[in-house]
Amino acid sequence: FKTSYNVMKCFISAFYALALLFTSTVSASPGLTLDSMNQNMRNMEYAVRGKVVITADSITSSLKTNPSAYPFSKIIYTNIGNPHSVGQKPLTWPRQVMALVDLPDDVGVDNPNVSKLFPQDAVERAKELKSYMGGCGTGAYSHSQGIRGIREEVAEFIEKRDGGIKCNPDDLFLTNGASTGIGHILTACISGPSDGVMIPIPQYPIYSASLALLGGKQVGYYLDENKEWSASIEELERSLKEAKKNGVNVRAFVLINPGNPTGQVLSSSAISSVIKFCARHSLILLADEVYQENVYDPGKTFISCKKAATEEGMIGKFEMVSFHSTSKGIFGECGRRGGYMELTGFDPDVQAQIYKLASSGLCSGIPGQVMTSLMVKGPKPGDVSYDSHENEKKTIFDSLKRRAVMVSEGLNSIEGFECNAAEGSMYLFPKVDMPEKAIQEAKKQGTNVDTLYSLSLLEATGICVVPAAGFGQEPGRAGFRTTFLPQEEEMKQAVELFKSHHEQFLEKYK
Repeated sequence: FKTSYNVMKCFISAFYALALLFTSTVSASPGLTLDSMNQNMRNMEYAVRGKVVITADSITSSLKTNPSAYPFSKIIYTNIGNPHSVGQKPLTWPRQVMALVDLPDDVGVDNPNVSKLFPQDAVERAKELKSYMGGCGTGAYSHSQGIRGIREEVAEFIEKRDGGIKCNPDDLFLTNGASTGIGHILTACISGPSDGVMIPIPQYPIYSASLALLGGKQVGYYLDENKEWSASIEELERSLKEAKKNGVNVRAFVLINPGNPTGQVLSSSAISSVIKFCARHSLILLADEVYQENVYDPGKTFISCKKAATEEGMIGKFEMVSFHSTSKGIFGECGRRGGYMELTGFDPDVQAQIYKLASSGLCSGIPGQVMTSLMVKGPKPGDVSYDSHENEKKTIFDSLKRRAVMVSEGLNSIEGFECNAAEGSMYLFPKVDMPEKAIQEAKKQGTNVDTLYSLSLLEATGICVVPAAGFGQEPGRAGFRTTFLPQEEEMKQAVELFKSHHEQFLEKYK
Protein backbone atom coordinates (compact mmCIF):
# COMPACT_ATOMS: atom_id res chain seq x y z
CA PHE A 1 0.00 0.00 0.00
CA LYS A 2 2.85 2.34 0.95
CA THR A 3 4.51 1.65 -2.36
CA SER A 4 1.27 2.36 -4.25
CA TYR A 5 0.83 5.56 -2.27
CA ASN A 6 4.34 6.73 -3.16
CA VAL A 7 3.75 5.91 -6.84
CA MET A 8 0.48 7.85 -6.75
CA LYS A 9 2.22 10.76 -5.03
CA CYS A 10 4.91 10.82 -7.69
CA PHE A 11 2.29 10.67 -10.41
CA ILE A 12 0.38 13.61 -8.93
CA SER A 13 3.58 15.62 -8.56
CA ALA A 14 4.49 14.92 -12.17
CA PHE A 15 1.00 15.90 -13.29
CA TYR A 16 1.20 19.24 -11.50
CA ALA A 17 4.68 19.83 -12.87
CA LEU A 18 3.40 19.24 -16.42
CA ALA A 19 0.38 21.41 -15.76
CA LEU A 20 2.66 24.18 -14.50
CA LEU A 21 4.90 23.79 -17.53
CA PHE A 22 1.91 23.91 -19.87
CA THR A 23 0.45 26.96 -18.12
CA SER A 24 3.74 28.80 -18.23
CA THR A 25 4.14 27.92 -21.91
CA VAL A 26 0.75 29.12 -23.05
CA SER A 27 0.97 32.28 -20.98
CA ALA A 28 4.42 33.20 -22.30
CA SER A 29 4.69 36.50 -24.16
CA PRO A 30 4.20 36.24 -27.95
CA GLY A 31 7.24 35.93 -30.13
CA LEU A 32 6.10 38.72 -32.44
CA THR A 33 4.69 42.02 -31.18
CA LEU A 34 4.25 45.44 -32.73
CA ASP A 35 7.50 46.49 -31.09
CA SER A 36 9.50 43.40 -32.06
CA MET A 37 8.25 43.04 -35.64
CA ASN A 38 9.92 44.61 -38.67
CA GLN A 39 9.39 48.33 -38.03
CA ASN A 40 9.70 49.15 -41.72
CA MET A 41 6.66 46.96 -42.33
CA ARG A 42 4.82 48.54 -39.42
CA ASN A 43 5.49 52.06 -40.67
CA MET A 44 4.65 51.51 -44.33
CA GLU A 45 1.30 52.88 -45.51
CA TYR A 46 -0.83 52.06 -48.54
CA ALA A 47 -3.57 54.64 -48.77
CA VAL A 48 -5.54 52.96 -51.56
CA ARG A 49 -6.58 50.32 -49.04
CA GLY A 50 -6.28 52.51 -45.93
CA LYS A 51 -8.59 53.81 -43.20
CA VAL A 52 -11.38 55.06 -45.47
CA VAL A 53 -11.58 51.75 -47.34
CA ILE A 54 -11.52 49.75 -44.10
CA THR A 55 -14.42 51.88 -42.86
CA ALA A 56 -16.27 51.33 -46.15
CA ASP A 57 -15.90 47.56 -45.79
CA SER A 58 -17.24 47.78 -42.23
CA ILE A 59 -20.25 49.78 -43.46
CA THR A 60 -20.89 47.14 -46.14
CA SER A 61 -21.08 44.50 -43.42
CA SER A 62 -23.43 46.68 -41.36
CA LEU A 63 -25.75 47.19 -44.32
CA LYS A 64 -26.13 43.44 -44.72
CA THR A 65 -27.55 43.10 -41.20
CA ASN A 66 -29.25 46.50 -41.01
CA PRO A 67 -30.09 47.91 -44.48
CA SER A 68 -31.43 51.17 -42.98
CA ALA A 69 -28.30 51.90 -40.92
CA TYR A 70 -27.12 54.50 -43.45
CA PRO A 71 -28.80 56.87 -45.92
CA PHE A 72 -27.70 54.68 -48.85
CA SER A 73 -28.04 51.04 -49.80
CA LYS A 74 -24.47 50.25 -50.91
CA ILE A 75 -20.93 51.57 -51.13
CA ILE A 76 -19.80 53.10 -54.44
CA TYR A 77 -16.14 52.09 -54.55
CA THR A 78 -14.18 54.70 -56.48
CA ASN A 79 -11.02 54.22 -54.45
CA ILE A 80 -9.13 51.80 -56.67
CA GLY A 81 -8.64 51.00 -60.35
CA ASN A 82 -10.48 47.68 -60.24
CA PRO A 83 -12.81 47.84 -63.29
CA HIS A 84 -14.58 44.48 -63.08
CA SER A 85 -15.53 45.06 -59.43
CA VAL A 86 -17.66 48.07 -60.40
CA GLY A 87 -19.46 46.72 -63.44
CA GLN A 88 -17.07 46.53 -66.40
CA LYS A 89 -17.73 43.31 -68.30
CA PRO A 90 -14.83 41.03 -69.24
CA LEU A 91 -13.90 40.88 -72.89
CA THR A 92 -15.42 37.72 -74.40
CA TRP A 93 -12.65 36.36 -76.63
CA PRO A 94 -9.84 36.42 -74.04
CA ARG A 95 -12.07 34.60 -71.55
CA GLN A 96 -12.94 31.97 -74.17
CA VAL A 97 -9.26 31.35 -74.86
CA MET A 98 -8.49 31.30 -71.12
CA ALA A 99 -11.18 28.67 -70.56
CA LEU A 100 -9.80 26.46 -73.32
CA VAL A 101 -6.22 26.80 -72.10
CA ASP A 102 -7.29 25.75 -68.61
CA LEU A 103 -9.44 22.80 -69.72
CA PRO A 104 -7.89 19.36 -70.27
CA ASP A 105 -7.50 18.74 -74.01
CA ASP A 106 -10.11 15.99 -74.22
CA VAL A 107 -12.87 18.27 -72.93
CA GLY A 108 -11.43 21.40 -74.55
CA VAL A 109 -9.43 21.99 -77.69
CA ASP A 110 -9.52 18.33 -78.83
CA ASN A 111 -13.15 17.66 -78.01
CA PRO A 112 -15.15 16.87 -81.19
CA ASN A 113 -17.88 19.32 -80.10
CA VAL A 114 -15.60 22.22 -79.22
CA SER A 115 -16.67 24.27 -82.28
CA LYS A 116 -20.25 24.27 -80.98
CA LEU A 117 -19.19 26.26 -77.92
CA PHE A 118 -16.11 28.23 -78.98
CA PRO A 119 -15.16 30.18 -82.12
CA GLN A 120 -12.43 28.61 -84.22
CA ASP A 121 -9.94 31.44 -83.67
CA ALA A 122 -10.25 30.97 -79.90
CA VAL A 123 -9.57 27.25 -80.29
CA GLU A 124 -6.52 27.85 -82.48
CA ARG A 125 -5.16 30.51 -80.13
CA ALA A 126 -5.60 28.18 -77.15
CA LYS A 127 -3.73 25.41 -78.99
CA GLU A 128 -0.90 27.83 -79.70
CA LEU A 129 -0.63 28.83 -76.05
CA LYS A 130 -0.76 25.21 -74.92
CA SER A 131 2.09 24.40 -77.29
CA TYR A 132 4.22 27.03 -75.51
CA MET A 133 3.72 25.08 -72.27
CA GLY A 134 5.15 21.85 -73.64
CA GLY A 135 2.10 19.80 -72.69
CA CYS A 136 2.31 20.76 -69.00
CA GLY A 137 -0.75 23.01 -68.93
CA THR A 138 -1.51 25.92 -66.61
CA GLY A 139 -0.94 23.92 -63.45
CA ALA A 140 2.85 23.70 -63.83
CA TYR A 141 5.55 26.24 -63.04
CA SER A 142 7.07 28.04 -66.00
CA HIS A 143 10.51 29.51 -66.57
CA SER A 144 11.11 32.16 -63.88
CA GLN A 145 11.05 34.95 -66.48
CA GLY A 146 7.82 33.58 -67.89
CA ILE A 147 6.85 31.27 -70.75
CA ARG A 148 9.23 31.83 -73.64
CA GLY A 149 6.56 31.87 -76.36
CA ILE A 150 4.59 34.54 -74.49
CA ARG A 151 7.70 36.67 -73.97
CA GLU A 152 8.28 36.50 -77.72
CA GLU A 153 4.73 37.76 -78.28
CA VAL A 154 5.30 40.62 -75.83
CA ALA A 155 8.52 41.50 -77.67
CA GLU A 156 6.60 41.64 -80.98
CA PHE A 157 3.95 43.86 -79.34
CA ILE A 158 6.62 46.30 -78.07
CA GLU A 159 8.34 46.38 -81.46
CA LYS A 160 5.06 47.14 -83.23
CA ARG A 161 4.06 49.76 -80.65
CA ASP A 162 7.40 51.56 -80.92
CA GLY A 163 7.69 51.54 -84.70
CA GLY A 164 10.05 48.61 -85.16
CA ILE A 165 12.52 49.24 -82.33
CA LYS A 166 13.93 45.83 -81.42
CA CYS A 167 13.01 44.05 -78.20
CA ASN A 168 14.84 40.99 -76.87
CA PRO A 169 12.59 38.42 -75.12
CA ASP A 170 15.51 37.68 -72.79
CA ASP A 171 15.15 41.20 -71.39
CA LEU A 172 11.48 40.59 -70.52
CA PHE A 173 10.09 39.29 -67.24
CA LEU A 174 6.44 38.28 -66.98
CA THR A 175 5.22 39.43 -63.57
CA ASN A 176 2.21 39.32 -61.25
CA GLY A 177 0.80 42.63 -62.43
CA ALA A 178 3.26 45.50 -62.62
CA SER A 179 3.60 45.54 -58.82
CA THR A 180 5.90 42.53 -58.53
CA GLY A 181 8.27 43.90 -61.15
CA ILE A 182 8.39 47.27 -59.41
CA GLY A 183 9.19 45.48 -56.16
CA HIS A 184 12.02 43.52 -57.78
CA ILE A 185 13.67 46.65 -59.17
CA LEU A 186 13.32 48.68 -55.98
CA THR A 187 14.75 45.74 -54.02
CA ALA A 188 17.77 45.75 -56.33
CA CYS A 189 18.19 49.53 -55.97
CA ILE A 190 17.98 49.89 -52.18
CA SER A 191 21.15 48.48 -50.65
CA GLY A 192 21.13 50.58 -47.47
CA PRO A 193 19.23 53.24 -45.51
CA SER A 194 20.92 56.11 -47.34
CA ASP A 195 19.70 54.95 -50.78
CA GLY A 196 16.72 56.75 -52.25
CA VAL A 197 14.44 56.95 -55.26
CA MET A 198 12.90 60.03 -56.85
CA ILE A 199 9.12 59.69 -57.08
CA PRO A 200 6.51 62.16 -58.31
CA ILE A 201 4.33 64.04 -55.83
CA PRO A 202 1.48 63.14 -56.14
CA GLN A 203 2.46 59.48 -56.70
CA TYR A 204 0.93 56.02 -56.69
CA PRO A 205 1.49 54.73 -53.11
CA ILE A 206 3.14 51.46 -54.12
CA TYR A 207 6.37 53.45 -54.46
CA SER A 208 6.31 55.12 -51.05
CA ALA A 209 5.10 51.89 -49.40
CA SER A 210 7.80 49.75 -51.04
CA LEU A 211 10.54 52.22 -50.16
CA ALA A 212 9.37 52.31 -46.55
CA LEU A 213 9.40 48.51 -46.37
CA LEU A 214 12.89 48.31 -47.90
CA GLY A 215 14.22 51.02 -45.60
CA GLY A 216 15.04 53.40 -48.46
CA LYS A 217 14.47 57.12 -48.80
CA GLN A 218 11.61 58.73 -50.72
CA VAL A 219 12.82 61.72 -52.70
CA GLY A 220 9.78 63.63 -53.94
CA TYR A 221 9.66 65.91 -56.95
CA TYR A 222 6.54 68.04 -57.31
CA LEU A 223 4.25 68.00 -60.32
CA ASP A 224 2.79 71.41 -61.17
CA GLU A 225 -1.00 71.30 -60.92
CA ASN A 226 -1.28 74.68 -62.65
CA LYS A 227 0.60 73.33 -65.68
CA GLU A 228 -1.37 70.10 -66.24
CA TRP A 229 0.71 68.22 -63.67
CA SER A 230 3.99 68.66 -65.55
CA ALA A 231 7.42 68.53 -63.88
CA SER A 232 10.08 71.06 -64.81
CA ILE A 233 13.75 70.14 -65.06
CA GLU A 234 14.40 72.91 -62.53
CA GLU A 235 12.20 71.06 -60.02
CA LEU A 236 13.96 67.76 -60.72
CA GLU A 237 17.37 69.34 -60.20
CA ARG A 238 16.18 71.05 -57.00
CA SER A 239 14.87 67.81 -55.57
CA LEU A 240 18.03 65.86 -56.45
CA LYS A 241 20.34 68.56 -55.09
CA GLU A 242 18.42 68.74 -51.81
CA ALA A 243 18.47 64.96 -51.42
CA LYS A 244 22.24 64.80 -51.97
CA LYS A 245 22.72 67.63 -49.48
CA ASN A 246 20.83 65.52 -46.93
CA GLY A 247 23.11 62.54 -47.52
CA VAL A 248 20.77 60.53 -49.76
CA ASN A 249 22.33 58.40 -52.47
CA VAL A 250 19.67 58.72 -55.18
CA ARG A 251 19.62 55.56 -57.29
CA ALA A 252 16.51 55.72 -59.46
CA PHE A 253 13.73 57.89 -60.85
CA VAL A 254 10.04 56.98 -61.22
CA LEU A 255 7.98 58.34 -64.12
CA ILE A 256 4.27 57.48 -64.27
CA ASN A 257 2.80 58.09 -67.74
CA PRO A 258 -0.15 58.40 -68.12
CA GLY A 259 -0.29 59.74 -64.60
CA ASN A 260 -1.72 58.16 -61.48
CA PRO A 261 -3.42 59.86 -59.64
CA THR A 262 -3.12 62.91 -61.87
CA GLY A 263 -4.18 61.68 -65.32
CA GLN A 264 -1.73 63.68 -67.44
CA VAL A 265 -0.24 62.31 -70.69
CA LEU A 266 3.32 63.45 -71.29
CA SER A 267 4.65 64.84 -74.56
CA SER A 268 7.67 63.40 -76.32
CA SER A 269 9.76 66.44 -75.35
CA ALA A 270 8.79 66.09 -71.67
CA ILE A 271 9.78 62.41 -71.67
CA SER A 272 13.05 63.18 -73.46
CA SER A 273 13.91 65.78 -70.82
CA VAL A 274 13.44 63.19 -68.08
CA ILE A 275 15.55 60.63 -69.97
CA LYS A 276 18.42 63.11 -70.34
CA PHE A 277 18.13 64.02 -66.66
CA CYS A 278 18.39 60.35 -65.67
CA ALA A 279 21.35 59.73 -67.99
CA ARG A 280 23.13 62.86 -66.74
CA HIS A 281 22.84 61.76 -63.12
CA SER A 282 23.20 57.97 -63.63
CA LEU A 283 19.67 57.27 -62.39
CA ILE A 284 17.75 54.12 -63.31
CA LEU A 285 14.48 55.14 -64.95
CA LEU A 286 11.39 53.21 -63.79
CA ALA A 287 8.80 53.88 -66.50
CA ASP A 288 5.34 53.02 -65.14
CA GLU A 289 3.33 52.75 -68.36
CA VAL A 290 0.37 50.61 -67.27
CA TYR A 291 -2.21 53.13 -68.56
CA GLN A 292 -0.78 53.34 -72.07
CA GLU A 293 -4.12 52.33 -73.64
CA ASN A 294 -6.07 54.84 -71.53
CA VAL A 295 -5.54 58.08 -73.47
CA TYR A 296 -8.75 60.10 -73.94
CA ASP A 297 -7.55 63.53 -75.05
CA PRO A 298 -7.58 63.52 -78.89
CA GLY A 299 -4.61 65.88 -78.86
CA LYS A 300 -2.46 63.50 -76.84
CA THR A 301 -0.63 60.29 -77.78
CA PHE A 302 1.11 57.76 -75.58
CA ILE A 303 4.84 57.61 -76.30
CA SER A 304 6.89 54.99 -74.51
CA CYS A 305 10.09 55.95 -72.73
CA LYS A 306 11.91 53.35 -74.83
CA LYS A 307 10.80 54.99 -78.06
CA ALA A 308 11.70 58.46 -76.79
CA ALA A 309 15.11 57.23 -75.62
CA THR A 310 15.80 55.60 -78.98
CA GLU A 311 14.89 58.77 -80.87
CA GLU A 312 17.27 60.73 -78.63
CA GLY A 313 20.07 58.21 -79.20
CA MET A 314 20.13 57.39 -75.48
CA ILE A 315 19.63 53.61 -75.55
CA GLY A 316 22.62 51.99 -73.88
CA LYS A 317 23.63 55.22 -72.13
CA PHE A 318 21.49 54.66 -69.05
CA GLU A 319 19.37 51.93 -67.43
CA MET A 320 15.61 51.80 -67.83
CA VAL A 321 12.79 49.45 -66.83
CA SER A 322 9.30 49.75 -68.28
CA PHE A 323 6.18 48.17 -66.77
CA HIS A 324 2.81 47.16 -68.22
CA SER A 325 -0.17 45.26 -66.83
CA THR A 326 -3.40 43.47 -67.77
CA SER A 327 -5.10 45.19 -64.82
CA LYS A 328 -5.64 48.51 -66.60
CA GLY A 329 -6.15 49.53 -70.22
CA ILE A 330 -9.32 48.03 -71.70
CA PHE A 331 -8.88 44.52 -70.28
CA GLY A 332 -9.18 45.54 -66.61
CA GLU A 333 -8.24 41.98 -65.58
CA CYS A 334 -6.87 42.94 -62.14
CA GLY A 335 -7.49 39.56 -60.53
CA ARG A 336 -5.46 37.72 -63.17
CA ARG A 337 -2.29 39.48 -61.97
CA GLY A 338 -0.71 39.63 -65.40
CA GLY A 339 2.01 41.98 -66.55
CA TYR A 340 5.58 42.39 -67.68
CA MET A 341 8.70 44.47 -67.29
CA GLU A 342 11.41 45.14 -69.88
CA LEU A 343 14.99 45.84 -68.82
CA THR A 344 17.08 48.08 -71.07
CA GLY A 345 20.77 48.94 -70.68
CA PHE A 346 21.47 46.81 -67.61
CA ASP A 347 24.80 45.19 -66.76
CA PRO A 348 24.31 41.46 -67.56
CA ASP A 349 25.62 40.53 -64.11
CA VAL A 350 23.03 42.78 -62.45
CA GLN A 351 20.29 41.40 -64.69
CA ALA A 352 21.32 37.91 -63.58
CA GLN A 353 20.79 38.95 -59.96
CA ILE A 354 17.32 40.26 -60.81
CA TYR A 355 16.63 36.90 -62.44
CA LYS A 356 17.77 35.21 -59.23
CA LEU A 357 15.29 37.33 -57.25
CA ALA A 358 12.49 36.43 -59.69
CA SER A 359 13.50 32.76 -59.38
CA SER A 360 12.98 32.88 -55.62
CA GLY A 361 9.28 33.26 -56.38
CA LEU A 362 9.53 30.44 -58.97
CA CYS A 363 7.35 32.17 -61.60
CA SER A 364 4.44 34.54 -62.01
CA GLY A 365 0.94 33.03 -62.14
CA ILE A 366 0.30 31.17 -65.38
CA PRO A 367 -3.26 32.58 -65.86
CA GLY A 368 -1.72 36.06 -65.65
CA GLN A 369 0.91 35.12 -68.22
CA VAL A 370 -1.80 33.83 -70.55
CA MET A 371 -3.87 37.00 -70.12
CA THR A 372 -0.76 39.08 -70.89
CA SER A 373 -0.39 37.09 -74.11
CA LEU A 374 -4.00 37.79 -75.04
CA MET A 375 -3.59 41.50 -74.27
CA VAL A 376 -0.63 41.87 -76.61
CA LYS A 377 -1.91 39.51 -79.33
CA GLY A 378 -5.64 39.48 -80.01
CA PRO A 379 -7.59 38.06 -82.94
CA LYS A 380 -6.29 39.11 -86.36
CA PRO A 381 -8.27 41.04 -88.99
CA GLY A 382 -10.35 38.47 -90.84
CA ASP A 383 -10.63 36.12 -87.84
CA VAL A 384 -14.19 35.27 -86.84
CA SER A 385 -13.87 37.07 -83.49
CA TYR A 386 -11.96 40.13 -84.67
CA ASP A 387 -14.89 42.51 -85.22
CA SER A 388 -16.74 41.57 -82.03
CA HIS A 389 -13.53 41.81 -79.97
CA GLU A 390 -12.68 45.25 -81.36
CA ASN A 391 -16.27 46.45 -80.86
CA GLU A 392 -16.26 45.34 -77.22
CA LYS A 393 -12.98 47.20 -76.64
CA LYS A 394 -14.30 50.33 -78.34
CA THR A 395 -17.49 50.27 -76.26
CA ILE A 396 -15.48 50.17 -73.04
CA PHE A 397 -13.03 52.85 -74.18
CA ASP A 398 -15.73 55.24 -75.40
CA SER A 399 -17.61 54.90 -72.13
CA LEU A 400 -14.44 55.60 -70.12
CA LYS A 401 -13.82 58.68 -72.22
CA ARG A 402 -17.36 59.97 -71.60
CA ARG A 403 -17.06 59.32 -67.87
CA ALA A 404 -13.70 61.11 -67.70
CA VAL A 405 -15.30 64.25 -69.14
CA MET A 406 -18.56 63.95 -67.20
CA VAL A 407 -16.93 63.56 -63.80
CA SER A 408 -14.25 66.23 -64.29
CA GLU A 409 -16.84 68.74 -65.48
CA GLY A 410 -19.15 67.77 -62.64
CA LEU A 411 -16.44 68.24 -60.01
CA ASN A 412 -15.42 71.59 -61.48
CA SER A 413 -19.03 72.78 -61.22
CA ILE A 414 -18.84 72.47 -57.40
CA GLU A 415 -17.89 75.65 -55.59
CA GLY A 416 -14.45 75.27 -54.02
CA PHE A 417 -13.37 72.42 -56.33
CA GLU A 418 -10.61 72.60 -58.96
CA CYS A 419 -9.95 69.54 -61.10
CA ASN A 420 -7.69 69.10 -64.11
CA ALA A 421 -9.14 67.03 -66.94
CA ALA A 422 -8.15 63.37 -67.16
CA GLU A 423 -6.13 63.22 -70.36
CA GLY A 424 -5.54 59.55 -69.60
CA SER A 425 -5.53 56.77 -66.94
CA MET A 426 -8.62 56.16 -64.75
CA TYR A 427 -8.52 58.89 -62.11
CA LEU A 428 -9.28 62.46 -61.15
CA PHE A 429 -7.46 64.32 -58.38
CA PRO A 430 -9.50 67.39 -57.44
CA LYS A 431 -8.29 70.12 -55.10
CA VAL A 432 -10.86 71.10 -52.49
CA ASP A 433 -10.89 74.33 -50.50
CA MET A 434 -11.44 73.28 -46.89
CA PRO A 435 -12.97 75.55 -44.22
CA GLU A 436 -10.59 76.47 -41.40
CA LYS A 437 -12.91 74.93 -38.83
CA ALA A 438 -12.64 71.56 -40.58
CA ILE A 439 -8.85 71.82 -40.64
CA GLN A 440 -8.80 72.47 -36.90
CA GLU A 441 -11.24 69.61 -36.25
CA ALA A 442 -8.97 67.22 -38.15
CA LYS A 443 -6.02 68.28 -36.00
CA LYS A 444 -8.06 67.61 -32.86
CA GLN A 445 -8.79 64.10 -34.14
CA GLY A 446 -5.12 63.50 -34.92
CA THR A 447 -5.70 63.16 -38.65
CA ASN A 448 -5.54 65.30 -41.79
CA VAL A 449 -8.42 67.22 -43.29
CA ASP A 450 -8.38 65.01 -46.42
CA THR A 451 -9.23 61.97 -44.30
CA LEU A 452 -11.84 63.89 -42.29
CA TYR A 453 -13.49 64.95 -45.55
CA SER A 454 -13.29 61.52 -47.17
CA LEU A 455 -14.82 59.80 -44.15
CA SER A 456 -17.59 62.41 -44.07
CA LEU A 457 -18.28 61.81 -47.76
CA LEU A 458 -18.36 58.05 -47.19
CA GLU A 459 -20.74 58.16 -44.23
CA ALA A 460 -23.09 60.65 -45.90
CA THR A 461 -23.21 59.25 -49.44
CA GLY A 462 -21.57 55.81 -49.55
CA ILE A 463 -18.87 57.04 -51.97
CA CYS A 464 -15.45 55.64 -51.10
CA VAL A 465 -12.53 57.80 -52.28
CA VAL A 466 -8.88 58.00 -51.22
CA PRO A 467 -7.64 61.05 -49.27
CA ALA A 468 -5.18 63.06 -51.35
CA ALA A 469 -2.65 63.00 -48.50
CA GLY A 470 -2.07 59.31 -49.26
CA PHE A 471 -0.52 60.25 -52.61
CA GLY A 472 1.41 63.29 -51.42
CA GLN A 473 0.69 66.88 -52.42
CA GLU A 474 1.90 70.45 -52.03
CA PRO A 475 1.74 71.72 -48.42
CA GLY A 476 -1.62 73.37 -47.74
CA ARG A 477 -3.42 71.54 -50.53
CA ALA A 478 -6.35 69.20 -49.78
CA GLY A 479 -8.57 66.90 -51.81
CA PHE A 480 -9.01 63.27 -52.82
CA ARG A 481 -8.55 60.81 -55.66
CA THR A 482 -11.54 59.22 -57.35
CA THR A 483 -11.81 56.78 -60.22
CA PHE A 484 -14.52 57.16 -62.84
CA LEU A 485 -14.85 53.40 -63.27
CA PRO A 486 -18.38 52.73 -61.91
CA GLN A 487 -20.87 52.62 -64.77
CA GLU A 488 -22.17 55.83 -66.32
CA GLU A 489 -25.50 56.09 -64.52
CA GLU A 490 -23.84 55.43 -61.19
CA MET A 491 -21.17 58.06 -61.88
CA LYS A 492 -23.87 60.61 -62.77
CA GLN A 493 -25.42 59.92 -59.39
CA ALA A 494 -22.00 60.16 -57.73
CA VAL A 495 -21.38 63.63 -59.18
CA GLU A 496 -24.64 64.87 -57.62
CA LEU A 497 -23.70 63.27 -54.32
CA PHE A 498 -20.25 64.90 -54.39
CA LYS A 499 -21.99 68.26 -54.72
CA SER A 500 -24.67 67.77 -52.06
CA HIS A 501 -22.16 66.43 -49.56
CA HIS A 502 -19.79 69.35 -50.09
CA GLU A 503 -22.60 71.80 -49.40
CA GLN A 504 -23.43 69.94 -46.18
CA PHE A 505 -19.78 69.80 -45.17
CA LEU A 506 -19.37 73.57 -45.64
CA GLU A 507 -22.51 74.21 -43.63
CA LYS A 508 -21.25 71.99 -40.80
CA TYR A 509 -17.85 73.64 -40.57
CA LYS A 510 -18.69 77.24 -41.52
